[in-house]
Amino acid sequence: QDNGFEQFIINYCNEKLQQIFILMTLKEEQEEYVREGIQWTPVEFFDNSIICNLIENSKCGILAMLDEECLRPGVVNEDTFLTKLNQLFATHKHYESKETQNARRVMDASLLPQCFRIHHYAGKVTYNVTGFIEKNNDLLFRDLSQAMWASRHTLLRSLFPEGDPQKVSLKLPPTAGFQFKASVATLMKNLYSKNPNYIRCIKPNETKTAMLFTPELVLAQIRYLGLMENVRTAGAFGGPAARGLPGSDGPHSPPRCREGAEVLLADLAFPREELAFGHTKIFIRSPRTLFDLEKRRQERVGQLATLIQKTFRGWRCRTQY
Repeated sequence: QDNGFEQFIINYCNEKLQQIFILMTLKEEQEEYVREGIQWTPVEFFDNSIICNLIENSKCGILAMLDEECLRPGVVNEDTFLTKLNQLFATHKHYESKETQNARRVMDASLLPQCFRIHHYAGKVTYNVTGFIEKNNDLLFRDLSQAMWASRHTLLRSLFPEGDPQKVSLKLPPTAGFQFKASVATLMKNLYSKNPNYIRCIKPNETKTAMLFTPELVLAQIRYLGLMENVRTAGAFGGPAARGLPGSDGPHSPPRCREGAEVLLADLAFPREELAFGHTKIFIRSPRTLFDLEKRRQERVGQLATLIQKTFRGWRCRTQY
């Protein structure tokens, strides 16, 4: 109910993870349909880049404004920080505070004067700015770092490399928000270089009771996780079920490979709407069709293995005879 600095940076990380989920599933899958020349109906989805930018923009994001307040000379407190946010984001669709509500003549007793609210992809979250500056300025005095580095204990010494007198920097140590943002950026770079698989966990009820599903709670999570859009996009012609045409390595596959694949699939008599031929891939709509194809392939591999064994054994017996 009372969210502070810690929850704010955790939710920032959640926004970045949602952003990568959108880019690597919904957006890329739709772009693949276009590249492959597949006829389909575009699915609208919410791109949360606007929220990520609100928090992390290096010039005027919330984290940048927090750092600016922490480093500003003179009297610094959360009131000046909140005032600055209210001025910067007075018209932002995903930010609100008591001041911005008053400007729009909105009556809302749930939003206190020392709070601001962000409309995250998963819903609205209210943050109390009390303690933001102190927690962001989580600084360790230089002499303490040097004392730890001088320790004879190997582990302690390794934990405080900044205490090395040869590496002393006159710059102010980075703030907690800056360090967290850099850590998130490293995580994103790592994830973008992978081919991730996603497991979405749904909280079935509020009481942690087995075999009990609260429909409203489950539906709310499905909506804000973007699963409805994901299912609709995959259902257009499922990306995970796409299969490359044999021998296709250019923008268009060799005609004979395509003709062979079309003849093969026509012989299996799948409904017309289950399959679509792209330039280099076959798109399969439902998992059931894909599983059926895999089952038939496994059965056929077994039959062919038996045929090869039978032919070889016959040849060997005739030769020996």
